Amino acid sequence: MSVDLVLKEAKVYIGGRVIDAGIAIDGEKIVRIAKEVNLPSASEKINLNRTFILPGVIDVHAHLRDQDLSYKEDFYTGTCAAANGGVTLVIDMPNNKPVTMSLEALKERMRIASRKTVVNVAFYSAFPEDINEIGQIAHAGAKAFKTFLSHKVGGIDPNDEDKMINAFKEAAKVNLPVAVHAEDGSLLLRKFKEVAGRSDIEAYLEVHSVEAEVKGIRRTMRIAERSGTHVHVCHVSTSEGLRTILREKSRGISVSCEVTPHHLLLSEKNLKRIGNIALVNPPLRPLSEVLYLQWALENGLIDIVASDHAPHAFKEKDASSVWDVSAGISGIETMLPLMLTMVNKGQISLSTLVKVLSENPSRIFGLKGRGQIAEGFYADLVVVDLKREWTIDPTEFYSKAKFSPFDGWRVKGKPLKTFVNGVLVMDEGEIVAKPGCGKIIR
Repeated sequence: MSVDLVLKEAKVYIGGRVIDAGIAIDGEKIVRIAKEVNLPSASEKINLNRTFILPGVIDVHAHLRDQDLSYKEDFYTGTCAAANGGVTLVIDMPNNKPVTMSLEALKERMRIASRKTVVNVAFYSAFPEDINEIGQIAHAGAKAFKTFLSHKVGGIDPNDEDKMINAFKEAAKVNLPVAVHAEDGSLLLRKFKEVAGRSDIEAYLEVHSVEAEVKGIRRTMRIAERSGTHVHVCHVSTSEGLRTILREKSRGISVSCEVTPHHLLLSEKNLKRIGNIALVNPPLRPLSEVLYLQWALENGLIDIVASDHAPHAFKEKDASSVWDVSAGISGIETMLPLMLTMVNKGQISLSTLVKVLSENPSRIFGLKGRGQIAEGFYADLVVVDLKREWTIDPTEFYSKAKFSPFDGWRVKGKPLKTFVNGVLVMDEGEIVAKPGCGKIIR
């Protein structure tokens, strides 16, 4: 037996432990994990010099833009950024221009992406105006639906409770999760009126308050219970919000949640010092909230870490009024290095990292054959040097958004190579694959 590729002399994360082994890859899949002497012959062999092979990162929350927003990011630059960050599969959010909210919009987005991606891409859809189309959108390959409680994105007003519940029920019928941006829109509007005339960061924090998130999460849990849908709460940033999710999960509500690296590692003090570059929704929180999220992560209370990669043109971050600033950061290239740094500092274990970046995203979003290193699984892999120290420099990003609140951070742990479906896509920071080699995951 001869295979396409053998990765040898590596430390392989498999089944919750690290073993000295190599990996044989044939076509798109892993066919053997064993000591080198027991691996088959191969057309190509790569010596990894005892660096670590981890499952490729699955980022369940990223905005790849393109279409009318291609000046911010496009499928090629966004997936090059993903590959550079060790991400092998991205689930693209629907708040695009045009919004992904219909069968036609989803098919067009898939068509455009298929020519440009260098990693695998799956898609969210917003709810269509006619919820009877939900089944068709699911059949076409959407992996999940996304709704915002803060404002209308898609065909359904989030303030219409009956329509929301019916849409969630339709998603449950096709066995797809619904991801929720859980900031309560009515409270945001009331707070915005209270700070009328102010345009500073403090006013922004008052509007996008802890209370707005907690109220949004509580409403999400009620909708989940009434609809029987699995809900996924995006970018949880507060201790009370997370505790609410954990209480409902213990009651049997089908719910999962994610946090972002910026909510794990930055506080509102960073926001006030850095300014608009660090403005995100929900915003950065007090240090006490950050420390709680870090504790919860290592104790297995958080399901997923996702980047919420939200690239913008620099001019959209450079405004005198906070209300004119586009919220969001370019995070897909820094997520894994920041998490590896947490491993090196003893803040989380390597097994926690793999669970929240690969295994749980695959399980929760139904990505079969991905998210772990095992024979018969797709060869979506990232090779990392756990000990390499380097400095984050956004000018070197593949993303079009070449700025970051982590600019200048010293990190320890670097993605060296990214393999997608058995193909080497990124090698020592260089993209070595052609556009279109990534798959559309339906």
